[in-house]
Amino acid sequence: MSTDTPPKATDKIVRLKLSEQVLDRLRDMIRSGELRPGDYMPSERALMAQFSVGRPAVREALQAMHTQGLITISHGERSRVNELSANLVLDQSDMVANILLDAVPANLEHLKEARRMFELGIVRAAAEKATKKDVEKLRDLLTQQQSFLTRELDVRNFVETDMAFHTGIAEVLGNPVITAASSAMLRWLQEYHTALLHWSDNEQITLDEHARIIDCIAANDAEGAVEEMRSHLDRSREKFMPRRTS
Repeated sequence: MSTDTPPKATDKIVRLKLSEQVLDRLRDMIRSGELRPGDYMPSERALMAQFSVGRPAVREALQAMHTQGLITISHGERSRVNELSANLVLDQSDMVANILLDAVPANLEHLKEARRMFELGIVRAAAEKATKKDVEKLRDLLTQQQSFLTRELDVRNFVETDMAFHTGIAEVLGNPVITAASSAMLRWLQEYHTALLHWSDNEQITLDEHARIIDCIAANDAEGAVEEMRSHLDRSREKFMPRRTS
C-alpha cells in the first residue's frame, strides 16, 4: 500500500505574471526605504534592465502602483513616489464605499451607526485633551461656517466646513489614523449630508449644536460633550436618506 500523502491545495506553486513580480519588487523597494516619498521612479528602461523584463510588464506594474496610490504618474514627467499615510489608504476606498452604499442600502444604516459610535468616542477624548489652541481652531471653523449662512446659502462651502469641524475634533487627538477614518466616513456620507443641509432652518440648528459642543470641549466637560454630540447626531440621523433613482 502506498504511504504517499496527496498534496494539499496550499502546496500548489502559483506562478505570478511578470508584471506582478515587478510590482512586488517595487513595493519592497518602498518598504525598505530604497524608494522614498518624493523620489522619482527609475525610468522604464532602467527598470526593464534591472528586472530583465519587457516594457509591457514594467508599464503594467507602474500603472498598478498608480492605481493603488503608491506613485503619481504625470504625462511628460517621470513618476514620483507618494507620501504614505492613513489618508492614502482610505482615499483609495472612496469609490467602492459609494458603490456599496448605493448597491446595498442597508449599509448606510451600518455606516451611520459606526460613525455615531466613532464620533462619541472621539469627542470624549477631545474634551479631555483639548488645548486652548484646539478650541480656538474649532471656534474659527464655526465662524467660517456661519459666514456661509447668507441670504443665498452657500451649500457647498457650508457642508465642507461642517465636515472640517468634525474632522477638527478628531485632529485634537493627534492620531492620524483616527483623523483619516473620521474624514473618510464623512466623505462617504457627503452626498446624503448635502441633502440634509437643504432642509429649511436646519443650518442654524447645526451651528447652535456645534457651538454647544465647542463650549463643552473648552470646559473639558467630557460627559457634556458626549451628550451634545449624541443629540446632534441623533437629530440628523434620520435625515441621511438614500438617493432615489429615477
